[in-house]
Amino acid sequence: MAKKGQDTPEGYYNLEKMLTDLIQKGANVRTCGTCMRSRGVSSEDLVEGAEIGSMIGLAEWIRDSCTTLSF
Repeated sequence: MAKKGQDTPEGYYNLEKMLTDLIQKGANVRTCGTCMRSRGVSSEDLVEGAEIGSMIGLAEWIRDSCTTLSF
């Protein structure tokens, strides 16, 4: 989840930090717009640099990529 302001319990990975590090290194990070809407998450809730994606955009992105990471 690319949500900013995470309070990660001890022993768990902080996805906010991980995704921010990736974005700062030039990675493109897109979120699932449908998942965001169903959970009441808005674009203002995202870490800086993350974008809201779509299923069509995801399919095109995967088609055009050499490597795809999903977690």
